[in-house]
Amino acid sequence: MAKAIINGNRSKGQINKNIYGHFSEHLGRCIYNGIYVGENSDIPNLRGMRTDVVNALKTLGIPVLRWPGGCFADTYHWRDGIGPKEQRKKIVNTNWGGVTEDNSFGTHEFLELCRQLHCEPYISGNVGSGTVQEFSDWVEYCNMGGQSPMAEERRKNGQDAPWNVKYWGIGNEAWGCGGNMRPEFYGDLCRQYATYLRNYDSDHPIYKIASGANTADYHWTKVVMERAGALIDAVSLHYYTVPREENWNDKGPATGFSRQEYFTTLRKTLYMDELIENHGRIVKQYQGNRKVGLCVDEWGTWFDVEPGTNPGFLYQQNTMRDALVAAVNLNIFNNHCDTVVMANIAQVVNVLQSVILTEGKKLVLTPTYHVFEMYRGHQGAQQLESYVETSLVGQGEERVPNLHLSASQSEDGVLVTVANLDDTSSAVFDCVLSGLGKVTEVSGRVLTGERGEYNDFGSEENVMPVPTTAQITSDGFQAILPACSVAAFVVS
Repeated sequence: MAKAIINGNRSKGQINKNIYGHFSEHLGRCIYNGIYVGENSDIPNLRGMRTDVVNALKTLGIPVLRWPGGCFADTYHWRDGIGPKEQRKKIVNTNWGGVTEDNSFGTHEFLELCRQLHCEPYISGNVGSGTVQEFSDWVEYCNMGGQSPMAEERRKNGQDAPWNVKYWGIGNEAWGCGGNMRPEFYGDLCRQYATYLRNYDSDHPIYKIASGANTADYHWTKVVMERAGALIDAVSLHYYTVPREENWNDKGPATGFSRQEYFTTLRKTLYMDELIENHGRIVKQYQGNRKVGLCVDEWGTWFDVEPGTNPGFLYQQNTMRDALVAAVNLNIFNNHCDTVVMANIAQVVNVLQSVILTEGKKLVLTPTYHVFEMYRGHQGAQQLESYVETSLVGQGEERVPNLHLSASQSEDGVLVTVANLDDTSSAVFDCVLSGLGKVTEVSGRVLTGERGEYNDFGSEENVMPVPTTAQITSDGFQAILPACSVAAFVVS
């Protein structure tokens, strides 16, 4: 039996809903055919956006969507994607697959998508190959409500009112595809860009996010915070869970993986906790009297592409292993809600750890999708301190704690989310709720399956959440967690 304690008397604060954010890049079939099919498509759409995809994402309550990249962001010139579509410049996507980009999905289309999703847009600006003027003009184009050259151009293109875009990323992966910069150079450049990204409405101030570190590059975070911390609101962190990091040309398969690779993946994804601890400590050390947040705006699994697909499209299947990765990371973000202000899984459709896969008119909701849906109640809730007794499972050096959890409280009750990483044994979960009053009702759902099981076209419901029973005890509740599962319990 595994004893868990939810402490209603201790909390790190409110869980920012933006922790449940997503990421869309001009990469493979994420935008085109995934999200956007054009108004003349025979696939049902509203102003070019796939209706089925939009409805599925609305069910998740997606709070924020990052765009246009990723590496694509630092080759993207926003003026190429505005105005009449037939007049937009066609370019080659040199980062992802060498395909032609016709720019039919640009600023207006992205912000229309966000309007349909009722989510906040998060735009990554071009620092690597752009200019301060270009980026400044983009902010003015989106946010100026009065008279100005950019506002007039926006109105000519059919949008009278400003969009008041709040979240702006000052470049992407400046240490790599965003310019191969040294932190000292980027830190100074970030100061310059941040100076000219202006507020055009005092009621809608913008939120500036610096291009942060790759994995454990703590020196990058330190230097950027030292040099630019006074001018930004947050700094990013990127970390991908890759089973075979030593050779990125052989990262390991998304399906048909070994038991050892299953546990390697889970061990590596648990590293996110240490990364947030260490980067967060540096951010707090240099933030002064201001609150500077940490945005984990790219995270998730990265495996080899599916056989027969374009290597530059990063299309991979999504199994119960991915669901556990999602559950562990979301638990970690919840439990670091005093540090993490946003997170964006990569990516929303058809790329890497997608929540949705599409093929023509068909759509599949992945196991990762169902985890986000089960965890939706954490958005904006008050985090609660939680503990659980664990035992190590795995084989050889690849051993991980069998259980991982987080909890929060809202007007709907207490939400307890727990993952059983043991792929062969169930666990008796004995949960004590301390300082939260007497339990009168518990409802639960569980997502479970074999570690390599997944949903596919023609078999869309292999892995689905189902109700599970929980018994009320004198001080909480007790339930059985199946092997390789994610469970969510609502307690009132």
